[in-house]
Amino acid sequence: MDFCSFLCYRKETKKEESTWRIFSLKELNSATNNFNYDNKLGEGGFRSVYWGRLWNGSQIAVKRLKVWSNRTEKDFVVEVEILARVSHKNLLGLRGYCAEGQERLIVYDYMPNLSLHSHLHGQHSPKSLLDWPRRMSIAIGSAEGIVFGILLLELASGKKPVEKINSTSRASIIEWALPLVCERKFSEIADPKINGKYVVEELKRVVFIGLICAHSQPDKRPTMLEVVELLKGELKEKFADIENDEMFKTGMLVLLCGVYSVADLCDIAIVVL
Repeated sequence: MDFCSFLCYRKETKKEESTWRIFSLKELNSATNNFNYDNKLGEGGFRSVYWGRLWNGSQIAVKRLKVWSNRTEKDFVVEVEILARVSHKNLLGLRGYCAEGQERLIVYDYMPNLSLHSHLHGQHSPKSLLDWPRRMSIAIGSAEGIVFGILLLELASGKKPVEKINSTSRASIIEWALPLVCERKFSEIADPKINGKYVVEELKRVVFIGLICAHSQPDKRPTMLEVVELLKGELKEKFADIENDEMFKTGMLVLLCGVYSVADLCDIAIVVL
């Protein structure tokens, strides 16, 4: 079963729950004025995001993958699947998708407050007012709907999941954060843009939980419910066990392969309310 057939099948089997639909390329061309530069909201490595208006006047955000490849096709499938399954106040509503020829587009509700990705990494990050209380609110809110450890590290540090060290090397946020946690240098992890205005114990919780969620051993990772409670400062014994985990003593990178967060994979999907 190909990708389009698979999603159509899911829509038929969950007809009462589904609110998304398949868009035609012609319809999205019209909505975005042929993907006009003036409609562009942002741009990432393999994708651009455009503002659009449908025939009924409703506003949308359209993510357009720049180049088709097996990798982009896989990312496209995963993102649509995640957003089709999950409904949460911190996730943009999925309107639908378009898969015609080599065009792969995902259609979301448009949110004027922009995405978390824009606030942390995009053109709006230098003037972003994402203070620590709002970051904690996003962390807890997102954890109630999805669990991605890398997202927590992004919120704490303001760094991207993968960043260039030089022209030939890249390092993941995990590789950067873990040695600092082992040395308990949390102040060096905190995003400089918040100017030291954070609650130290909350920052520690976010960072420890973010790293343990990315552990390669499933039994080491907390459940979704535990993540929410841990972020709220509950389950103190569980948190003490996490702090004392061997990973944070040796600094061994026995971690999950892959360093994509929802904010990276679905880089406009998490919204700032």
